[in-house]
Amino acid sequence: MLNVSRDRRLRVGLAGLATLLLTVTACGGGGSSSGGGQASTSAGARDPSAFTVLSNAENTTVSGELKRLAAGACATENKALPLQIQTVPQTSLDQKLQLLAGQKALPAMFAAGNAPATTKALVKAGDIANLQTELTKLGVINDVEPAALSTIQNLYGGFYVVPDEFNIEGIFYNKKIFAQEHISVPQTWDQLVSDAATLHSKGIQPFSASGQQGWPITRLISGYLYRSLGPDALSAVASGTAKLSDPKYVKAAQAVAALGAKGYFGKGVESIDYDTSVNTFLTGKAAMLYMGTWVLANVSDPKADTVGASNIGFMPFPAVAGGAGNIDQYPANVGLPFTFGAKTLGPKVSAWLKCFVQNYGTGVLKDYGTFSGFTPGTPVPGLSALQTQVQQTMASSKQSVLWFEALFSTQATTVSQQNAAPLVNGSTSPGAFMNTVQAALPPSG
Repeated sequence: MLNVSRDRRLRVGLAGLATLLLTVTACGGGGSSSGGGQASTSAGARDPSAFTVLSNAENTTVSGELKRLAAGACATENKALPLQIQTVPQTSLDQKLQLLAGQKALPAMFAAGNAPATTKALVKAGDIANLQTELTKLGVINDVEPAALSTIQNLYGGFYVVPDEFNIEGIFYNKKIFAQEHISVPQTWDQLVSDAATLHSKGIQPFSASGQQGWPITRLISGYLYRSLGPDALSAVASGTAKLSDPKYVKAAQAVAALGAKGYFGKGVESIDYDTSVNTFLTGKAAMLYMGTWVLANVSDPKADTVGASNIGFMPFPAVAGGAGNIDQYPANVGLPFTFGAKTLGPKVSAWLKCFVQNYGTGVLKDYGTFSGFTPGTPVPGLSALQTQVQQTMASSKQSVLWFEALFSTQATTVSQQNAAPLVNGSTSPGAFMNTVQAALPPSG
């Protein structure tokens, strides 16, 4: 589950990128609407009287883009089944879904629960459509990016939500600093550490990270684990077949702790908040920033980014020598995604689903500057070289992995993030850190 405060900040920050992209020439026409042809019908499903959508109030992107689609690319579908949107606060979403499910009154499309467990419970009860089956019937399964599909399957155990938002994670770096110090993009962890030593010796802070939030540091631990042990490293912990306290897992914490011990995160990392860490990188005070692609909004804001988008590159987490992972396996998330009810997926709702899949990716990139997990139906002009690189990386990536706390309990997530700064400032040992987080996990793992 994403950090909620970061997710809200993400949506606010993306407004800067949205403003930028709204100034460019719009794509022509109404996209590739599904038209008025007969759509697939889920067994036993019946269309409601309207295309009912329940969204969390904090997410204005999906509801806003649905309204645009209803007036444009999906006008035919909207005429047959008018769009009707209701919102609830994100904190009340799970309770609302449980209430509606109990009343057999779930809407046609709705924001999935705050935790994958909520969605899995609705799947088990038969309340959520199997989108792998439905999109295959509709002939639009290939409109979903493979990496986005992989992320959804990792989180939910199947294809039960649509990737209206999709982010990958990696290391953003300052091209000017790299060129100035004759550093090429590191391919291995050892090269990354060597480059950090070079930068530090020249008085340049190698990494910017938020110790206050903690997760930007624990993401480095999971990155090392995925490269050293392979893409199943943390699912093995979740299933109980491995423990974070195992030596091969503690080694990842040791590697990240060593960066802090050498001063590579700068001074006072424990007091650095998210915004300050991003600002430190975008003003040229640090050479690298591990972050998700949501930060492209900040990169596109000339007031925030004095380095300049053309001087910023994006690279994958490097390989670990002898490791079982692959640098093409990017950590990814789909934010708080939406899903479709199994009992309301009649012909008219199916037509809406098809139109949504075919047109949402292009529309949301053009109108809001955000990336979805759908293949854009038509090119969006005005993207920066960095945005284009990220888009191409998303399209070429076939498998994704999760973040450190993705499969943890709420308690273990809090323990992990609160102890991240002590790990890199030396007040907690790597072994103690991993043992503490392991102890906070449920007995089953």
